[in-house]
Amino acid sequence: KVFMNTLKYLQSNELLLDVDLWRLFANLEELNKISLSFVKNFFEFVKKHVSKSDSPMDFSSILRKFFQGDLCQTHQIYCLNYASAVFYLENLRQREDFGIYLKQWCEQNEQCKRLHLPELLVAPLQRLTRYPLLLNNIWKRSVDEAEKSFIWSLKEKVEKSIWDLEGKVKWLDNFQKLRQLQEIIMWPQVWDRDKRFFVPECLKQSLRENSSENILSSANRLLLHEGRLTLAESTRLLEVYLFLFDDFLLITKIKHNKKKHGGSDTNLIPVCPSLTPELQSFIREGGICTVLDQPIPLDRLILKNTDPVHITVFSLRNAFLLQHENRYRQCIAVFLLQAQTETSKKTWMSQIEMAISNYTTQHETKQSTTFCFPAESSEI
Repeated sequence: KVFMNTLKYLQSNELLLDVDLWRLFANLEELNKISLSFVKNFFEFVKKHVSKSDSPMDFSSILRKFFQGDLCQTHQIYCLNYASAVFYLENLRQREDFGIYLKQWCEQNEQCKRLHLPELLVAPLQRLTRYPLLLNNIWKRSVDEAEKSFIWSLKEKVEKSIWDLEGKVKWLDNFQKLRQLQEIIMWPQVWDRDKRFFVPECLKQSLRENSSENILSSANRLLLHEGRLTLAESTRLLEVYLFLFDDFLLITKIKHNKKKHGGSDTNLIPVCPSLTPELQSFIREGGICTVLDQPIPLDRLILKNTDPVHITVFSLRNAFLLQHENRYRQCIAVFLLQAQTETSKKTWMSQIEMAISNYTTQHETKQSTTFCFPAESSEI
């Protein structure tokens, strides 16, 4: 309330008007009212019972009212917005005026007990996960079999709603991550990538329409691992950034922003908080990743370790080889990559091996399902 009401007060005085209250706090006010109503009703129920009789308490009515009502649903609305709120907050904190609001107007308030806004925004998520514990404790102490059965079924429903919510939150986080990558990954046209391909100007537009830029728009695709490596070319070492997805590997060239310090404030670029700190910093600097070659499908990717002899002779430290094969098992591209440390190399190799294994297993399962014919008819 300190942070929310202070922001409302500042906006009423025409300050921080561009800050969106809903994106930051979602339905927090409604959630506070329902949570407080539940607590008050719960304790009023206990008080009345204690003052009137010593018979066992029947919690069914009050639990049904709230847990089959709006309590969990209101929590879910807030939790689904949480990842987006953190994303939004991280970008707002780069601003000087918003920083003054946080530090001088809110964090110094005694009611905040030295807690920062990110620590407070996560509290409703933690509260939701404690409801099954509360229901379980009531179930343990209940003596009526009908009440025990009802409370147990209620606990299971609440747990299921939390599991479903976790899946939705992960999906939203992955969606934000892929949307961010779609903005910073550039796909050069085939004639720009390789000078061997000549395309007359009159035909270029038709080829542009079949661009592969939307390949990352699928929210079902998962980013498994990412990071900076060095690509050994014939005449130089090239700094590259790799993105390992659950169905292909993408190798990109890193292009840093060359803007002068007097330029626009790149710190205000929205950055997904679940990306690695290195990539977040790179995005804030205005950098982009240009696709070096076509995506390598995991079923066409061959991973090879470098021989110790090669390490000695060619000074290939922490190196491994990636081989791209076409559908006819012909090698169409080779990438010799070097990691900064041996640990990083082992991590990359294990991540790629695991991704290939999982993809192969899923692909074989789909194939076996596709070719599973029904029993032959006796009439044939």
